[in-house]
Amino acid sequence: MKNAVLKVEGMSCSHCVNAVTKAVTALDGVSGVNVDLEGKTVTVDFDENQITLESIGNAIEEEGYDVVR
Repeated sequence: MKNAVLKVEGMSCSHCVNAVTKAVTALDGVSGVNVDLEGKTVTVDFDENQITLESIGNAIEEEGYDVVR
């Protein structure tokens, strides 16, 4: 299991938290997600044998937010 923190721009409310959480938790291999609005971060616990960090970032971007890479 791996843990990563992604810097995400564009999140401003509880709807944003819900959208990002739902999109990331729906991915196979993700076991935990924590969105910090103030810190503009998304912390993800995932199995790197099942999913890549890039794929997680893409799922967040598909929701309309910018992942700072």
